[in-house]
Amino acid sequence: MRATIIIIGLLLTGLLFAASSAKIAEEHAVLYAGEVMATAYNSLPSQTDSTPWITAAGTRCREGVIASNFLPLGTKVKIEGYGNRVFTVEDRMNKRYAKRIDIWFRHYNDAKQFGIRKIKYYVLASV
Repeated sequence: MRATIIIIGLLLTGLLFAASSAKIAEEHAVLYAGEVMATAYNSLPSQTDSTPWITAAGTRCREGVIASNFLPLGTKVKIEGYGNRVFTVEDRMNKRYAKRIDIWFRHYNDAKQFGIRKIKYYVLASV
C-alpha cells in the first residue's frame, strides 16, 4: 500500500512538472530548457566589481537582470516559479562559475533569502 502511494505521488509530481513546462512553452517559443544551480546577488561592492550598478552589457542593474557565463548576453530566459516574468542575461559572474545563473535582487535580504537552489530555466526565442 505504501509503495503504491509513493508511486502515485511521483506520477502526480511528474504530471505537475510537465504541465508547468507545457504552460511556459505555450506562452513563449522555448528554444531549450535546462536545470542549473542558481544564486542571488545585488549591487553591493563586496559582491561585484568596481562598478556595482553597471552590468557587463553596460546597462544598469534592475529587476529582471540575471548573470550567467554559459548563456550569451541578451538571452531571454524564464525561470520556473516566477510566472510569466522574463529575465535577460546582462551580466557575467566570476569565471569559476561556468554553469550557474545569478539573479539580481534589489535588496540584500531578498538575495540572502533566495540562497542557492536548483532551478529549471527556459531559453526563449528572441522576438
